[in-house]
Amino acid sequence: MYNLGIYLLSLILKILALFNSKIKLGVDGRKQTFDILKKYIDKNDSTIWFHCSSLGEYEQGLPVFEKLRDQYPLHKIILSFFSPSGYEIRKNTTVADVVVYLPIDTKFNAKRFIDLIHPEFTVFVKYDIWANLLFELKNQNRRTILISALFRKNQSYFKFYGNRLRKALFTFEHIFVQDNNSKILLNNISYTAVTVSGDTRYDRVSNQLEQNNQLDFISEFKSNSTCIVIGSSWEADEALLIPYINKTATKNLKFIIAPHEVNTHHINSISSKLSASTILFSKKNSKNLEDFNVLIIDTIGLLSKIYSYADIAYVGGAMGKTGLHNILEPSTFGIPVIIGKNYKKFPEAFAMIKDAGVISITNDKDLHQTLNTLITSNAKRDSLGNKNLEFIKESKGAVVQIMDYIRI
Repeated sequence: MYNLGIYLLSLILKILALFNSKIKLGVDGRKQTFDILKKYIDKNDSTIWFHCSSLGEYEQGLPVFEKLRDQYPLHKIILSFFSPSGYEIRKNTTVADVVVYLPIDTKFNAKRFIDLIHPEFTVFVKYDIWANLLFELKNQNRRTILISALFRKNQSYFKFYGNRLRKALFTFEHIFVQDNNSKILLNNISYTAVTVSGDTRYDRVSNQLEQNNQLDFISEFKSNSTCIVIGSSWEADEALLIPYINKTATKNLKFIIAPHEVNTHHINSISSKLSASTILFSKKNSKNLEDFNVLIIDTIGLLSKIYSYADIAYVGGAMGKTGLHNILEPSTFGIPVIIGKNYKKFPEAFAMIKDAGVISITNDKDLHQTLNTLITSNAKRDSLGNKNLEFIKESKGAVVQIMDYIRI
């Protein structure tokens, strides 16, 4: 059933690629994977392989990848992505020597892929678990670990029909999980090589404080105003936020919108609904940015630094059903964070609503009351922001545990 599903997945992706440019990038990119590997990987190379589903998992694994890059400089590093949203943004990362799309997980592709890269050590991140690749790694006695894993009881691994995927978990020599519930679920299927290390994202976002986060155009736009940054927003988030922006944006209260989708249609849709004075990132040159009250970021890769200028952050994805985006990035800068109502699959949201400075809102009334309170009360902002920063600091340490385990 698994292999049949893989062939159906391949067919579906090829059909969807005819209508979706993002999916087409992945389909076309996978056609080049083996040629790229043959060109850059020699049979005598010592190699390490990192695999991530997409950009979020890459950011999650990055602090471990960087440590391994530094610790084993003579190894060639292969980084693979399944999703175009990871590959296209990080295909030039310096943490790897070769970056490729992961081939579709047929038995033939799995053997060919592993034979070409012959990894001495492999790190999978969080949940992108491909059975045929893992079985081939095991057949060749190649060491593999899973980091920052997060399991839920409704996943296939723990169902009567999930036998093949369940067996795939046992190919990992060790699994580092985010929480104790994940460990219990693994123990219940008799998998015991598991450590509760926490989430490597806490280490990742903490490192952001050590980076140069200066963006001169953001400084010019913000000037001396209070600034609310809306990060990774979707239409469900924007439907609540845009009316509030239109009502409240002034030279003393400014908004930066960095939507998750930056295609022309979405950007134009946001712009058309805003009555406040608005400028796009792509149109910022030769403009006096201080004169505008809303800035739309119609590009990618800047949000982490932009959060450093925020007084308040709204993180998108949880008002609709697309999935909550990264609340740790803004939290590490010591600011309060607002999210939507659908966050049940995100344990960090539960914890930070309870013990830190994250606030969940359910409707426009909640949003207005929450923002009005935070805008008018410096003390409230500082209190919640400090709680977020302390929570991040106290949650670090996963990378140390993982690196203590790895010996190549």
